[in-house]
Amino acid sequence: MSIRLRLTLWYSGILAGMLLSFGVAFYYYMDYTTYQGVRSQIREQALRLPVKVSIDFWDRLDLNISSGAIQGEFFIQLYNYKEGGMRRSANLHNAGLSFPVPDASDTKKSLYEGFDSVKVNGYSFIVYQRPIIYDNTLIGLLQVGAYTGLQERYLANLRTILIFSSLIAILIAFTVGLLLARQALRPIENVIRAARQIERGSDLSVRIPLEGPPHDEMGRLTGTLNGMLARIEKAYNELDEAYKAQRRFVSDASHELRTPLTTIRGNIDLLERMWLPALEAPGGKGEPISEEEAERAAIFREAMRDISEEAKRMSRLVGDLLSLARADAGYVMEKTDLALLPIVEEVARRAQLLPRKAEWRVGDLSAIVNAHVRGNPDFLRQLLFIFIENAFKYTPHGYVELSARRSADQAGIVVRDTGIGMNKEQVPHIFERFYRADESRGKTAGTGLGLSIAKWILDEHGGSVEVTTKEGAGSTFVIWLPATFPEPSDSDIMEPTGH
Repeated sequence: MSIRLRLTLWYSGILAGMLLSFGVAFYYYMDYTTYQGVRSQIREQALRLPVKVSIDFWDRLDLNISSGAIQGEFFIQLYNYKEGGMRRSANLHNAGLSFPVPDASDTKKSLYEGFDSVKVNGYSFIVYQRPIIYDNTLIGLLQVGAYTGLQERYLANLRTILIFSSLIAILIAFTVGLLLARQALRPIENVIRAARQIERGSDLSVRIPLEGPPHDEMGRLTGTLNGMLARIEKAYNELDEAYKAQRRFVSDASHELRTPLTTIRGNIDLLERMWLPALEAPGGKGEPISEEEAERAAIFREAMRDISEEAKRMSRLVGDLLSLARADAGYVMEKTDLALLPIVEEVARRAQLLPRKAEWRVGDLSAIVNAHVRGNPDFLRQLLFIFIENAFKYTPHGYVELSARRSADQAGIVVRDTGIGMNKEQVPHIFERFYRADESRGKTAGTGLGLSIAKWILDEHGGSVEVTTKEGAGSTFVIWLPATFPEPSDSDIMEPTGH
């Protein structure tokens, strides 16, 4: 539920409560004053009636009602408890009505003097009754009433007016409240709209328009948020410029270093071929060399080997940096439809020549016999080599195995090792650049860029990777690639190569 609707409902609820309280109080006030006026007039009329009691009973009870004292809106009835006789005013007699008479045996009712609301043949009356006592004996009852149908209709109309006017007022208040809440909360809508625009378009130059006074709550909020957006834009631009400069530096440095490193490696190979034979046999072919010369030759050989290894390592690092620079620059791979099995078999064949201490195994690849993917063959080979080389690095003994799986419309390539493994806290970070697990720092060669490059290649191919690992028990990487599995014809059936 939105804030605007909640505010409107709160406001409408408070207004409804106030209108209900006012309506009930006003209605009961009007009810009391209306009927109280009728009661006062009835009492006044009853007191003006000259009722005279003589000594003789029906002869002795002489009830004289002065006709001049009777007004048309009042109805008068006089009842004789001794004889059972009843006298009524002309208007009551002509209407064929009579007020109910209390039972004389009920002392409380017979001696009760006051007002009562009665219905006679469906007509509503307020009746004032006064007992007539002679010699401590109830001998009669005087009743003066007034018809209250007009008052009832008036109060019924008043109820209807109060109910419908309250409903209309609440409806109008709800509608106006929605409009006012919308107007009051419009700056917040502007904030949301600006935030969404920034989120969708990454345009940090968007500012929230100021509506209304600048020094009220919304004005201060808008100003504060605009100031915050300005600072974010400035920081983002500075970071973006720094990132662009870093990318240019990495790209330029990688290109600049690539040529001299290639030259160094070529010259080292040339020196090894030219000088080592001369150092090993300085006096001619087959002549023995001195111990000092042999030591010099060994030192030279080790130095050449160290330089060659470091040059190769630097070349790999430069190659990785170039790959990441291309990824950051939005490099788009050229992709074609290709069969996956030949690529995997080629990688499996070449992987046995990689430097390793673990045994290399090729498992069941039949799951991808007819798998076709859309991708770049060179990058797919690089992707598989990264995972296999990574497995060799962290498997000092045991084995590394390559196999395949299939799941619906995906082909899975499995690289499993029995190496050192990882704990669950390390898994979310292994694809970050330059990340290396604490246990492997300084113990294994590498820069921490290989899996980052593999993740980029995998993302470009729309794939994913599933990691299962346990510290001390090895790791399993399942590389999933979107694939199609067309039914092969008899001439296209190809069995996976066994190794």
